[in-house]
Amino acid sequence: MFNRITLLSAAAAVATLAVMTAAVPASAQDKMKSEMSGEKTVMVGGAAMYPSKNIIQNAVNSKDHTTLVAAVKAAGLVDTLSGKGPFTVFAPTNEAFAKLPAGTVDTLLKPENKAMLTKILTYHVVPGKLEAADLTDGKELKTVEGENLTVKHADGKVWIIDAKGGKSMVTIPNVNQSNGVIHVVDTVLLPSS
Repeated sequence: MFNRITLLSAAAAVATLAVMTAAVPASAQDKMKSEMSGEKTVMVGGAAMYPSKNIIQNAVNSKDHTTLVAAVKAAGLVDTLSGKGPFTVFAPTNEAFAKLPAGTVDTLLKPENKAMLTKILTYHVVPGKLEAADLTDGKELKTVEGENLTVKHADGKVWIIDAKGGKSMVTIPNVNQSNGVIHVVDTVLLPSS
C-alpha cells in the first residue's frame, strides 16, 4: 500500500511539473535552460540571448530587431555576422529605424540600394569585442564601413555619436555572443555620406 501511494505521489508530482513547464513561455524556458547550464543570458526583445550562439542566431529571436534582421538579410551580411569575428555591433531597435524619415527603410531595402544599406549597416559594426567597460568617454571607434564613431558619457549613460553628430544611446550593453558582443542602441547611426 505504501509503495502504491508513493508511486501515485511521484506520478502526480511529475504531471504537475509537466503542466508548470508547459505554462512557462518559451523564452522563459530558454532562460531557465540557460541558467541551468551555467550560460549567462541577457533578455533582448523578449528573447534570451545566448553567449554560445552567434550574432545572427541570437538577433533573429529578438522581436525588437526584426527590421535590423531584414536589413542584414537584404544587404547579404548574414554570413559575415555569423562568421568568426569577433565583432562589436551597435544594434538599432525597430523603434530606432522608425525614427528615420518616412519611407527610408523601405527605400533602403530595395535591391538597387544594397550598397547604401550595406554602408549604413557596416557603420554599426566595429572589429573586435568591446565590452561596455571598453567604451570610455571620448574613445574613437573605427567601423567596418571605414568611418569613426565616438563614445560620449553623459547623464550616467553611454552615447554613440555618428559622423553627422547624431546621438544613439546604449540601452542594453554587453549582450555577449560567441563571435562578439551586441550593444542595443535607440537610434540608427549614419555615416557622413
